[in-house]
Amino acid sequence: MLEVYIDGASSGNPGPSGIGLFIKGEGHSIQIGEYIGESNNHVAEFIALIRGLEEAKKLGTSFVSVRSDSKIVVNSIEKRYVKSEQFKPYLETALKLAEEFELFFIKWIPEQQNKAADALARQAIRKGM
Repeated sequence: MLEVYIDGASSGNPGPSGIGLFIKGEGHSIQIGEYIGESNNHVAEFIALIRGLEEAKKLGTSFVSVRSDSKIVVNSIEKRYVKSEQFKPYLETALKLAEEFELFFIKWIPEQQNKAADALARQAIRKGM
C-alpha cells in the first residue's frame, strides 16, 4: 500500500500557492513540490489530492491511503459532497481518480504529522515567486 501525504499552501488567501506530496511505501519514497500559481488554500489542498492520486496511479498501485491535514478535503471525499461550487470540479476529479484504485482510504491527520508535505508545498511557493 502507498501512503500519500498531501498538503497545499498559499501565501495570502488568495496568493501564490504550492502543493506538496510525500509518497512512501511499496519501495517508494517520493517528494514532490509544485508551484500552482495564484490560488487559495482550499483549492491548493484539492489540487494536492488530485496530484497525489495521479502520482499513485503512475506507480501502478492498487491500494492507496491518503493523509491530509485539510478537514474540508477529507470530509468532502468521505461525504462525496462539497457545498461550494468552486470546489465541485476538484471533488469530481478526485472521486473519479479514487475509484480507479482497488482500495482507497483518506484520513485526516494533525498538521504536526504532515510536516514533510507542508515543507514541500512551502518550498514550491518560494521557488515559484
